[in-house]
Amino acid sequence: MVLEPLQIGTMTVDPVLVGLVLAGLAVLALLLLAVVLIVHLSRRKEDAAAQDHQLGEMRVRLQTLAEISVSRHGELARAVNERLDRMTHKVGTDLNESSRKTHETMSRLNERLAVIDTAQKNLTELSSNMVSLQEILANKQARGAFGQMRMEAIIKDGLPAGAYTFQATLSNNKRPDCLLHMPNTPAGLVIDAKFPLEGFEAFRAARTEDEKKYAARRIRTDVGEHIKAMAEKYFIAGETQDTAILFVPSESISADLAEHFPDILQKAYRARIVICAPNMLMLAVQTMQAILKDVQMREQAHLIQREVATLMEDMGRFRDRVLDLQRHFGQANADIDKILTSADKITKRGQKIEHLDFEEEAKAAPAPKNGTPVTQHAPDVTQASAAAASQSKPQGPARNPSKGPRIIRQPDLLAGE
Repeated sequence: MVLEPLQIGTMTVDPVLVGLVLAGLAVLALLLLAVVLIVHLSRRKEDAAAQDHQLGEMRVRLQTLAEISVSRHGELARAVNERLDRMTHKVGTDLNESSRKTHETMSRLNERLAVIDTAQKNLTELSSNMVSLQEILANKQARGAFGQMRMEAIIKDGLPAGAYTFQATLSNNKRPDCLLHMPNTPAGLVIDAKFPLEGFEAFRAARTEDEKKYAARRIRTDVGEHIKAMAEKYFIAGETQDTAILFVPSESISADLAEHFPDILQKAYRARIVICAPNMLMLAVQTMQAILKDVQMREQAHLIQREVATLMEDMGRFRDRVLDLQRHFGQANADIDKILTSADKITKRGQKIEHLDFEEEAKAAPAPKNGTPVTQHAPDVTQASAAAASQSKPQGPARNPSKGPRIIRQPDLLAGE
C-alpha cells in the first residue's frame, strides 16, 4: 500500500516522512524520561540519607524536649497545686464571709418580715375598721348617730355643761340635735347633725358622666330639702336664733361641696343655714367660749370692784404700819447715836485714868468758894435719851464721822421717795 502525499494548502506533506519524524520524537521523549527517572532516583537516595540524618537529630531533640516537658510538667504541677491550695483557702474564706453576710441579711430580712407582718396586721385591722365604718355610713340611722357623736364630742370639749342642751324640745315639739344657749338672750342656736350623705356616696362611686350627673341632681335635691326642712322647723321667733348650723361629719364632704356644689352653699346662706365641717364647728365653739368668758367677767365686775376696794383698804393699812415701823427705826437710830456718844466719852475718860492724866483737868477746874472740891460728872445718858425721845422728828442728827456712825434717813417707800 503506497501512501499518497497530503496536500495542505499550498504545501505537500509526505506521510512517511511525518511518521519517521514522529517516531524520532517518541524515542527522544523516552530517552528524556529515562534520564529524568535516573536523576530522580539519585536525588531520592540523597533525600533519604538526609531524612535519616534529620530523623536522628529529630529523635535527639524529641528526647531533650521530653525531658524538658517532664521537668516543666513537674513545676507546673507544683504551681498548680500551690495555686489550688491558695484558691481553696480563699474560696473557703469567701464562703465563710458570704455565709456570715447571708446570715446577717437573713436576720435583717426576718426583722423586716416581722415589721411587714405587723403592718399587715394593722392594715387588716384598719380594713376591718373601714368596713365597719362603711357599714355604719351605709345605714342612715347609724350614720346619723355617728354625726351626732362627733358633734357632741366637739361641743363637750369646748363649752361648759350649762351652755348647751342635746335633744332639746322646742315649743313646736321639734327636737334639734343640739341647742346652744346664747348669753343675754333666751334664743338658742340650733345645730342639726343629720346631713344627707347618700348622694355623695353615689357621686364618688360614679364612673360615667351620666352617673355623676344623676348623683349631683340627687345631692342638690336631698340637701335642698333638708335645708328647707331646717328653716321650717328650727326658726322660732324669740326661742331660737335666726341662724342655724348644719353639721357635716366629714371634711372631704365639705370640700366636695365647696368645689362642686357652690350653689348649695349659696342656697344655705340665703336660708340662714351655715354648713359646718368639724374644724369649722370647733372654731365656732371656741368663739362662743370666748364670748361666754367675757359675759361672765362682765357679770362679776361688781364683785371684782368690791374686792379691789377691800384690797386698797388693806394696802392703806399696810402703808400706815410701814410708816410706823419707819418712825420706830428712826427713833432707834437716834437712841443708838446717843449711846455711842456716851460710849466715846467713857472710853476717853478711861484712857485718861489709864495714863493718870489728871493735872490739866485739875488746873482747868475752878476752885470752890466754900473750900469743897468740885467733881465733874459725865453727862447723864438717861437724860440725853429722854430728850431725844421727846423730839417729834423720826430722824436723829447727823454726826461727824470722827465722833461716831452717821445716821441715814430712811426713805418713805410708800410715799414715792
